[in-house]
Amino acid sequence: MVELKQEILEALKNVEDPELRLNVVDLGLIYGLASSAGKVKIKMTATTPFCPYLPQLIHDVEKEVGNVFGVKEVKVEIVWAPPWSPAKLSQEAKAQLGIL
Repeated sequence: MVELKQEILEALKNVEDPELRLNVVDLGLIYGLASSAGKVKIKMTATTPFCPYLPQLIHDVEKEVGNVFGVKEVKVEIVWAPPWSPAKLSQEAKAQLGIL
């Protein structure tokens, strides 16, 4: 289970925000990940509810996670609480954006 979760997180790193050119994991957009019997549920958010790229991000998340061996189904749930903030950025993302 831990191995599958790690593989899913690695797959999610292939999904980039088209505007910021940072992956959804380092952006802090992934709020939750659960897996059972090949069914994966991902809770994620966007930097703003008005993000024009959200449909594309959801599609890309479903595609990348769906390509992980052992995953049979992917469901993405968009959540807005707690709201995203720059504090959720990884150290790598902060460095790339010049936020230290």
